[in-house]
Amino acid sequence: MITLVELPKEKLHNLEFVKPIENVIRKENKNFKRIRYKDLTSDIFSESDKVIISGTSFRDNDFLCNLEFFDWIKNFDRPILGICGGMHILGMSFNGTLFKTQEIGLMEVEFEKEFLGVNDKIEVYELHNYVVESSDFEIYARSQKCIQAIKHKDKPFYGVMFHPEVRNKNIIANFIRL
Repeated sequence: MITLVELPKEKLHNLEFVKPIENVIRKENKNFKRIRYKDLTSDIFSESDKVIISGTSFRDNDFLCNLEFFDWIKNFDRPILGICGGMHILGMSFNGTLFKTQEIGLMEVEFEKEFLGVNDKIEVYELHNYVVESSDFEIYARSQKCIQAIKHKDKPFYGVMFHPEVRNKNIIANFIRL
């Protein structure tokens, strides 16, 4: 079972940032449950094999004021994929620092080593105001402006700053197949 944690406050944003992830999960024939981050409880994860934390819209940073809803991450031992805001949450859960870095639109990202099936330059869709850096994560890819893909040094936690649900669905599918 995959738990899909949704960050967006508005229904319209769910259609843009959450629904495409659901479509990838369905295409991979996996069971999942979707839950709003403010409704998370520790028992929700007892059946979870993996967790995906969605991204959200450009100005929807409500989750950054509510990081206590993500205290479970440090003790979780199964794979997590954090997309955009989800990557912020992963980094902030491990003493990360947020930096103001805006990227909008199509950008080229270069992977320095293999990451969820990708190991070269790819074009990605960006929509963010911040980037997170944490010494607990290895850097796997960068754009000209910032870090784009990370993996925790000891845990199966992956983060991407871009939105693979828009242009690079294979990254989500490869995470699901882990």
